[in-house]
Amino acid sequence: MRTYLLLDFGSTYTKLTCVDIESEEIIAKEEVITTVKTGLMDGFYSGLEKIKKQLPKDIKFEKTLACSSAAGGLKMMAVGLAKDLTSEAAKRAALGAGARILKTFSYEMTDENIEEIENSDCDIILLSGGTEYGNKFYILHNAKKLTSLTRKIPIVVAGNSAAQEEIREIFDKNNMDYVVTENVMPKVNTLNAEPARECIRKIFMNKIALAKGINTVKGFIDGVVMPTPGAVIKGAELLSVGTKEESGWGDLLVVDVGGATTDVHSIGNGYSIDGNVRFEGLEEPFAKRTVEGDLGMRYSALSLYESVGEEKLKSNLNRNYDIHNECLRRSKDIMMVPKTDEEFEFDEAMAKCAVEFATDRHVGHLRREFSYTRYIYYQNGKDLRDIKTVIGTGGVIVFSKRPNEILKHTNYHEDRPLTLSPKNPSYYVDSEYILSAMGILGTVRPNEALRIMKKYLKKVG
Repeated sequence: MRTYLLLDFGSTYTKLTCVDIESEEIIAKEEVITTVKTGLMDGFYSGLEKIKKQLPKDIKFEKTLACSSAAGGLKMMAVGLAKDLTSEAAKRAALGAGARILKTFSYEMTDENIEEIENSDCDIILLSGGTEYGNKFYILHNAKKLTSLTRKIPIVVAGNSAAQEEIREIFDKNNMDYVVTENVMPKVNTLNAEPARECIRKIFMNKIALAKGINTVKGFIDGVVMPTPGAVIKGAELLSVGTKEESGWGDLLVVDVGGATTDVHSIGNGYSIDGNVRFEGLEEPFAKRTVEGDLGMRYSALSLYESVGEEKLKSNLNRNYDIHNECLRRSKDIMMVPKTDEEFEFDEAMAKCAVEFATDRHVGHLRREFSYTRYIYYQNGKDLRDIKTVIGTGGVIVFSKRPNEILKHTNYHEDRPLTLSPKNPSYYVDSEYILSAMGILGTVRPNEALRIMKKYLKKVG
């Protein structure tokens, strides 16, 4: 038996998953409360003792790997030039690395912006601006402005390479903590996110995970590979693309409904399935992640109510409820677990709305213009109508008796033909919460991780 221990230090729970890579099976799982206040390792030690009781006494873990979203996860701010171009490119690069975006700044930063960063709990700043050999003014202005920070925050410089030498001089003179990488937007509407994402992951592994209290002493935990959302998207990408030895499932969509946010991940190019459509706007990443902070089941229950509206929630309910009061109740009791049929029904109605609105925001849309005798269609974002696999995760989906009824709300609607959502997908549930675990396992054992996902993801509906 060759075993790997995979850890997810979550904001609420720390999950431990032990896999036998020879039989490609999950042989033990445990979940304990994350101990942020006293140190993350306290909760881990408790979970380790519990999981060892499920295993042979002489077992040794060949490798122990971890991901983390504890203490708020990886929190970033992005700086760019134009809001819809380089600032948006920087934001997408950060999201794809598994970060939570606290703020995005455009054009010239101000003293007030610097003060805002100082007062935040930002972990990394992503500084971009200008296409290759284009505008240098704004990125140089913002680099100089960032030197007035009194708090040492790592900075990833991913803008116009023509400004790199001057930025190095500015940052070296002021003893800044920084790394320089490729431009996130080398040409207008062209996204080059992966180099910046890799820099973000390395900073997370080498500095931030340790600062949040995760002990990576050699021989115990071999490494904190990435933030948990980054592990999920890596797992999804592995499942989609496959390896040289094992085929993947093709383009897919993952919807994760949580207490504070609803995250949507799509893997695929998202090119139009129609031949007469013209693409406009910023190029889409192959592995895309969006985070909707107003669509959550507990922390964000009231903002969900405000975003989707009472009538929308009501349309998914079979009983009469005081809808506002039910959302208020959940926002005040963030640890609430549904027990009655009524509580389950209301939670599922919230989840259906969260899934529908989050998917609509994630997918591409068509815009049409009339020209002489016909319409011309323009696509902004990904066309996901041909996606065949939708995977749901998050407590409300995992514990639902009808998860397919929630996941159907990712679907394309004939009455909204300009919204490019999946048309006829199959639905799966990550009932074992393995996507993040397999994302980190996939960094060292991709074939085994892929086959485990195929084995444990449960088809529904």
